[in-house]
Amino acid sequence: MFKHQHFLIYKPYGYLSQFVYELKRPKKLLGELYDFPENTMAIGRLDEDSEGLLLLTTDGMMSELVRSKKVEKEYYVQVDGLIHQEAIEQLKEGVLIGFNGKKYLTKKCQARILNEIPSFPERAKKIRDERHGPTSWISITINEGKFRQVRKMTSAVGFPTLRLVRVRVGNIFLNDLKAGEVKEIMKFEL
Repeated sequence: MFKHQHFLIYKPYGYLSQFVYELKRPKKLLGELYDFPENTMAIGRLDEDSEGLLLLTTDGMMSELVRSKKVEKEYYVQVDGLIHQEAIEQLKEGVLIGFNGKKYLTKKCQARILNEIPSFPERAKKIRDERHGPTSWISITINEGKFRQVRKMTSAVGFPTLRLVRVRVGNIFLNDLKAGEVKEIMKFEL
């Protein structure tokens, strides 16, 4: 009987959440980080500019379960400016973002200001320095995942995203994984 394999990875900044890229420009792909078995797929995606926890599996049914609306995804987001509680409340209630050429009202979510700066590794590409004004960190937890949704949400309330790191999928946490590190696990405990 075939036994599926499951992996946790800290997807670094600058990598695509895929194994094949057909367009002409060279891109960094997940297969460069680890010798994954054939038929491994990323569950959900993090765009090239985003980083953090990504689950991979050889089990398509598991992929469908994790991508369902039942599983929360939590992100730590560094935003431009000192975000205030009013903007956090707007995020919680849902904001209008553009999606597929139409306006889309995001579902209610959890959001809060982080009082301490998370201790993530330095990013490969420097974000910017304090001369460009203050930044702040927030946590956003959503059950949906439209294209670049979290980035669009923070922009909609006037605080563009500078850095986005997924820290949790269901009950699985990024914990102390290092950028680019891959960890094989027995199964996903969601």
